[in-house]
Amino acid sequence: MSSAAAELLVLRKRASTRILLAVWVLLGLLFAYLLPYLTYTGGAGALRSPLELMLPNRLADNLLGGYPFFGGVLALMLGVLAVGSDYGWDTLKTVFIQRPGRTRVLGAKLAALAVVLVLFVVASFLSGAVATYLIAGAEDAAVHWPSTLELVGGVAAGWFILATWASFGVLLAVASRGTALAIGLGILYALIIEGLLSALAGQVGWLEALVEYFLRANAYSLVSAIGSPTATLGPGSFFGPFVGAGQAIAVMSLYAVSFLVLSAVLLRRRDVA
Repeated sequence: MSSAAAELLVLRKRASTRILLAVWVLLGLLFAYLLPYLTYTGGAGALRSPLELMLPNRLADNLLGGYPFFGGVLALMLGVLAVGSDYGWDTLKTVFIQRPGRTRVLGAKLAALAVVLVLFVVASFLSGAVATYLIAGAEDAAVHWPSTLELVGGVAAGWFILATWASFGVLLAVASRGTALAIGLGILYALIIEGLLSALAGQVGWLEALVEYFLRANAYSLVSAIGSPTATLGPGSFFGPFVGAGQAIAVMSLYAVSFLVLSAVLLRRRDVA
């Protein structure tokens, strides 16, 4: 692979990351602040969003409501692109011949992915802080920011959720040896498997016990334990079942570790081509 092609791949990865970051920030502002504020100013009765949820003291739990689904799907795509694009450009063949072993290469990619996810969370919180400050000013409401401990906990929870979904994307990319199929399967799984079965859990008894171990249900349970509203409109809505915060952390940790271990095993034992 020529150096020019390698540089082009790096540029394409950076461009894709920036696009996903921009989409993520815009989605967060749209569903956490813009649409709720429009319903607050123009709605009536039950359709009117409470102003308290949009004020600065609710910054962390208001933003986290979008992480289990919208943020999760974007993180999954980011995980796919971090590994899967190297298959399409045949970069891995060159890297594995000239560089350290496959596990170390994967570890370096995962470390870079973890840092990028921190940037995603910080960008979300910074843009949310600006939006909530403007809303408080427009409504002449008092500005009281969350404590440092609450903000750190919110950032950590958000990163943990995104990292779990991103690890799923890494596994799909390694298993499919590419990006297109991996992204398609990930979105279909999030929307149809987890989304549809979660919606039917309240009507089918045995499904509820199964859904309690889904990635989406545990992610929503985690942010709900922090105080984030989860019953939103659209494909990101979730009404249960919820589990305890301890189970949510344990299940999501097990998912993340399993996804990454399987990715490493597949990458070591299978041909790159």
